Amino acid sequence: MVLGITGGIATGKSTVTTFFAELGAAVVSADTLAREAVLPGSSALAALAACFGETILAEDGSLDRDALATIVFDDADRRAELNRITHPEIARLADERLQHLREAGAALIVYEAPLLFEANARGRVDKVLVVTASVEVQIARLMARSGLRRSDAIARVEAQMPLAEKIRRADFVIDNSGSVEQTRNAVSVLYRQLSVE
Repeated sequence: MVLGITGGIATGKSTVTTFFAELGAAVVSADTLAREAVLPGSSALAALAACFGETILAEDGSLDRDALATIVFDDADRRAELNRITHPEIARLADERLQHLREAGAALIVYEAPLLFEANARGRVDKVLVVTASVEVQIARLMARSGLRRSDAIARVEAQMPLAEKIRRADFVIDNSGSVEQTRNAVSVLYRQLSVE
C-alpha cells in the first residue's frame, strides 16, 4: 500500500513521516525528489534558468531556492511556470521510486507530498493522510523556524489550498497541534490499522 501524506505548511508532515519510517514504512519524499530534479546539469534546471534568468543560480551552478522563491511567491502565473517545468520530472522520479519499492515488496510505502492534491498526484497513492494543525500553531512554527514576521507567516498559510479542503479529500487525518507524544501515538495507531488492511 502507498499512503500519501500531505497537509498545510508547518503542520508537521515530515514529523509524521519520520514516525512512520521509525515503525518500518518505506519513505519517498516529493521534496527530496524536487531537489534531485533540479540538480546541476539537469534539463529542469536549465529550463528554470531560461525561464527565470541566471539570477536563480548560485555561484556553484546549483539552484538558489531563495532567489527563485522571491520571484514566484507573490505571482501565481510565475508559480504556474515553475510547476510546469518541475512537476513532470518530480512525477517521473516518484513513479520510478514507488514502483521500485513495490517490486521490492515493501508492505507500507509513505509518499510525503506537500502538494499531493495541487499537483494532481492523488492517483499515485492508495490512501491519503492529511496532517493538520491549528492556524495559530502553523503561524508560530513558521515564525520560529523561518524567522518570518507574523504577517509573512500568515501570507504563506493563506497562499495554500485551505486545510479544510485537504481534510475533505482525506482518508485519514492526524491533528499535530498537540504534543509530539500525542502525534507519535496517533501514527502508531494508524500504522497498525494499515498493517492489518
